[in-house]
Amino acid sequence: MLVNLQTVIGMAEKGNYCIPAFNVYNVETLMGVIDAAEEKRAPIIVQMYPRLVDEEVGFYLSPSIVAAAQRASVPICFHLDHGPSEWEATRALRWGFTGVMLDGSVHDFDKNVEMTKHIVDICAAVGIGVEGEIGHVGSVNDDAMDEFTSPEEAAAFVKATGVTCLAVLIGNAHGHYKKTPCLDIERVRAIREATGGIPLVLHGGSGIPDEQVKAAIAAGIRKMNIGTDVCCAYADGAKEALDDPKRSVAPDIFMKKAICRVK
Repeated sequence: MLVNLQTVIGMAEKGNYCIPAFNVYNVETLMGVIDAAEEKRAPIIVQMYPRLVDEEVGFYLSPSIVAAAQRASVPICFHLDHGPSEWEATRALRWGFTGVMLDGSVHDFDKNVEMTKHIVDICAAVGIGVEGEIGHVGSVNDDAMDEFTSPEEAAAFVKATGVTCLAVLIGNAHGHYKKTPCLDIERVRAIREATGGIPLVLHGGSGIPDEQVKAAIAAGIRKMNIGTDVCCAYADGAKEALDDPKRSVAPDIFMKKAICRVK
């Protein structure tokens, strides 16, 4: 069933668990993610990165995501990941997204608040929740991390914007970690306390050890993004199929390995 961001985050908050948010890039990655959710009887978030919206891949993919979510027997939110501006957010709403992230973390605090609050107001008119970010979550390839999210800034940001959930920087990054990350779990608790219990989001979920994930959830993480693992699983499955000298030339047949790997 297709649900909005606040519904699925509310389920996680009530049950003290975390919703996995999987980035998908084509129908095959979507099929693998949906198959896994159905098998595990688990609510999920299906996300699309903004470049797919900008390049209009999203125009073709969005109807498939909406249809798959509507047919699914588990709650599924269709979410815009790291939307940098009103342009992507508006397209997302037109294409059937039921959650929007406005990522203004590359800007200063006041600009981030201004941009995020504007999108919160737009999305509120159609009953869609918004994810914000305070403390820029960069890439594992960056020379250094930004300063970790300040509980005081997080509290001010939540109060000023009215976001549904908040992405934070606590030792996480996007991509394959070069060494095992060490999440600042006490900071998660401090941010939750300072903000009055805002549901928190962990970006860069691929490669974080299970015990740290569990500790982060216990401290207040309610959404965890997984993109790199999906990409790598898809690529590995496709390569395995293409390397098989007996493979079929029909894409719907040789891509079954990629779908299976993603699942």
